[in-house]
Amino acid sequence: MSDTLPLVTIIIPTKPGQEDIPAVTAARRLDYPKDRLELLVARGKQPSVQRNTALRAARGELIYFLDDDAVPQPDNLRRALTHFADPHAKMLGGPSLCPPEAPMLEQVFAVVLASWLAFGPSRARYESVGQVRATGEKELILCNLMARRDAVLELGGFDEALYPNEENALMDGLLQRGAKLLYDPQFIAHRRPRRTLRAFCKMLFTYGRGRAEQFRLHPTPGSALNFAPPLFCAYLVMAPVLVALLGPITLTPLGVYLLVVLLQAVASCASKGFLRGVLSMPLVIASHIFYGLGFWRGLFTKLRAPGDRPATDVQLDSMPV
Repeated sequence: MSDTLPLVTIIIPTKPGQEDIPAVTAARRLDYPKDRLELLVARGKQPSVQRNTALRAARGELIYFLDDDAVPQPDNLRRALTHFADPHAKMLGGPSLCPPEAPMLEQVFAVVLASWLAFGPSRARYESVGQVRATGEKELILCNLMARRDAVLELGGFDEALYPNEENALMDGLLQRGAKLLYDPQFIAHRRPRRTLRAFCKMLFTYGRGRAEQFRLHPTPGSALNFAPPLFCAYLVMAPVLVALLGPITLTPLGVYLLVVLLQAVASCASKGFLRGVLSMPLVIASHIFYGLGFWRGLFTKLRAPGDRPATDVQLDSMPV
């Protein structure tokens, strides 16, 4: 009986005036009784505020957060129910994969996102990695994420002073309360990476800025690894001075780094194809530089005081399923 299934609310933030929303079309194809689905589209200019507005209006016991261009697999909700049968499970996520029909440049971006050297454990956000497991904020991504509504509301929803990384701060808060977060490599949504090199580099910069701002507002030991790219950028800036003062020996770390990049490219060639692997090599370096520059920027941005709400209007539409 469908009335024995939990009510699920799908929340999709999008820009004002946007009519073609791939996630809405995909949500209507989910294998789940229509009378147990609620579809909310939140239009605005600050996704954290949009999601919170929809969250407060949602009727569902479970909330499925999708970005407006994310296309979830039809069986995702049925799959999720097996995990949420555990009352300690408060959040579930899986990878956002590049569609196989995407242009070559976007497929190269996907190789970078899924590489260990560029994204470390966060590569699981962009590739199906391993088995179902308890996890933390490093492996889950907001464009394909489910959560218990009450657990999110108990923490006040997403931190509206953060964008991006609002979900990472929320996940850390859940973990501190003893909640279980799960990663399922087959809980998949397809989403195209950025369309141009400029947009891809801007995304990396924004990710770095968001992580630094998250660290300033919600410092945790888990952010320690994210200091590597900004320190790498500082080393590159200081390299000429170090060579002048101490000699060429100071370039040894750079040589080791380039060797590791080459090894990562070889591994990517083996798993993703020769052309994609080769083309990914300079972009792995770019990922460290732009993320690092963004992190430095985020260390010095002006942060809103706790509780300050960004000035933004949200139009909430309940869409037919």
